[in-house]
Amino acid sequence: MGNTEGKIISGGCGHGLQARPAALVQRFSEENVVRKKHYTKLVHEGEYVAEVDIEILYTEEGWSPYLSVDDSQKLDDVREALRRGDLKHASQYARIYSLTPIAL
Repeated sequence: MGNTEGKIISGGCGHGLQARPAALVQRFSEENVVRKKHYTKLVHEGEYVAEVDIEILYTEEGWSPYLSVDDSQKLDDVREALRRGDLKHASQYARIYSLTPIAL
Protein backbone atom coordinates (compact mmCIF):
# COMPACT_ATOMS: atom_id res chain seq x y z
CA MET A 1 0.00 0.00 0.00
CA GLY A 2 1.06 3.53 -0.67
CA ASN A 3 4.31 4.71 -2.15
CA THR A 4 6.97 2.08 -1.62
CA GLU A 5 9.47 3.63 -4.05
CA GLY A 6 10.35 6.68 -2.08
CA LYS A 7 9.29 9.81 -0.35
CA ILE A 8 7.06 12.38 -2.09
CA ILE A 9 7.45 15.96 -1.01
CA SER A 10 4.20 17.88 -1.45
CA GLY A 11 5.51 21.26 -0.37
CA GLY A 12 7.94 21.72 -3.23
CA CYS A 13 8.54 24.82 -5.29
CA GLY A 14 5.43 25.92 -7.16
CA HIS A 15 2.97 23.95 -4.98
CA GLY A 16 1.40 26.87 -3.17
CA LEU A 17 -0.07 30.37 -3.41
CA GLN A 18 1.97 33.51 -3.41
CA ALA A 19 2.03 35.54 -0.23
CA ARG A 20 2.12 38.80 -2.19
CA PRO A 21 -1.08 40.41 -3.43
CA ALA A 22 -1.46 39.39 -7.06
CA ALA A 23 -4.22 38.35 -9.44
CA LEU A 24 -4.85 34.62 -9.40
CA VAL A 25 -6.67 34.65 -12.72
CA GLN A 26 -4.58 34.40 -15.85
CA ARG A 27 -5.91 36.29 -18.82
CA PHE A 28 -6.59 34.66 -22.17
CA SER A 29 -4.14 35.50 -24.87
CA GLU A 30 -5.38 37.86 -27.52
CA GLU A 31 -7.22 36.33 -30.43
CA ASN A 32 -5.17 35.66 -33.52
CA VAL A 33 -6.11 37.74 -36.50
CA VAL A 34 -7.22 35.64 -39.46
CA ARG A 35 -6.86 37.21 -42.88
CA LYS A 36 -8.79 35.71 -45.79
CA LYS A 37 -7.85 35.90 -49.44
CA HIS A 38 -10.12 34.81 -52.27
CA TYR A 39 -8.36 32.47 -54.66
CA THR A 40 -9.32 30.39 -57.68
CA LYS A 41 -7.89 26.88 -57.58
CA LEU A 42 -7.60 24.86 -60.78
CA VAL A 43 -8.45 21.17 -60.51
CA HIS A 44 -7.32 19.12 -63.51
CA GLU A 45 -8.75 15.65 -63.94
CA GLY A 46 -8.66 13.80 -67.27
CA GLU A 47 -9.92 16.00 -70.09
CA TYR A 48 -11.55 18.53 -67.74
CA VAL A 49 -10.39 21.49 -65.68
CA ALA A 50 -12.48 23.08 -62.95
CA GLU A 51 -12.10 26.56 -61.46
CA VAL A 52 -13.03 26.35 -57.79
CA ASP A 53 -13.38 29.54 -55.73
CA ILE A 54 -11.88 29.11 -52.26
CA GLU A 55 -10.56 31.25 -49.42
CA ILE A 56 -7.00 30.94 -48.19
CA LEU A 57 -6.64 31.70 -44.49
CA TYR A 58 -3.55 33.44 -43.11
CA THR A 59 -2.80 33.53 -39.37
CA GLU A 60 0.20 34.25 -37.19
CA GLU A 61 0.46 30.56 -36.27
CA GLY A 62 2.85 28.01 -37.73
CA TRP A 63 0.74 26.28 -40.39
CA SER A 64 -0.37 29.34 -42.29
CA PRO A 65 -1.66 29.64 -45.02
CA TYR A 66 -4.30 26.94 -45.05
CA LEU A 67 -7.75 26.06 -46.32
CA SER A 68 -10.92 25.72 -44.32
CA VAL A 69 -12.38 22.25 -43.94
CA ASP A 70 -15.33 23.24 -46.17
CA ASP A 71 -13.07 24.45 -48.98
CA SER A 72 -10.86 21.37 -48.87
CA GLN A 73 -13.98 19.18 -48.98
CA LYS A 74 -15.25 21.22 -51.95
CA LEU A 75 -11.99 20.60 -53.83
CA ASP A 76 -12.19 16.87 -53.06
CA ASP A 77 -15.82 16.71 -54.21
CA VAL A 78 -15.04 18.45 -57.50
CA ARG A 79 -12.05 16.19 -58.18
CA GLU A 80 -14.06 13.03 -57.46
CA ALA A 81 -16.97 14.23 -59.61
CA LEU A 82 -14.62 14.93 -62.53
CA ARG A 83 -13.07 11.45 -62.16
CA ARG A 84 -16.53 9.90 -62.38
CA GLY A 85 -17.50 12.13 -65.30
CA ASP A 86 -20.32 13.67 -63.24
CA LEU A 87 -20.09 17.19 -64.67
CA LYS A 88 -23.48 18.20 -63.27
CA HIS A 89 -22.34 17.58 -59.69
CA ALA A 90 -18.95 19.23 -60.26
CA SER A 91 -20.61 22.31 -61.77
CA GLN A 92 -22.44 22.95 -58.47
CA TYR A 93 -19.11 23.98 -56.93
CA ALA A 94 -16.98 25.06 -59.91
CA ARG A 95 -16.79 26.30 -63.47
CA ILE A 96 -15.96 23.35 -65.74
CA TYR A 97 -13.88 23.49 -68.91
CA SER A 98 -13.08 20.79 -71.43
CA LEU A 99 -9.47 20.53 -72.62
CA THR A 100 -8.76 20.01 -76.28
CA PRO A 101 -5.31 18.73 -77.24
CA ILE A 102 -3.62 20.59 -80.07
CA ALA A 103 -1.46 18.62 -82.48
CA LEU A 104 1.25 20.66 -84.16
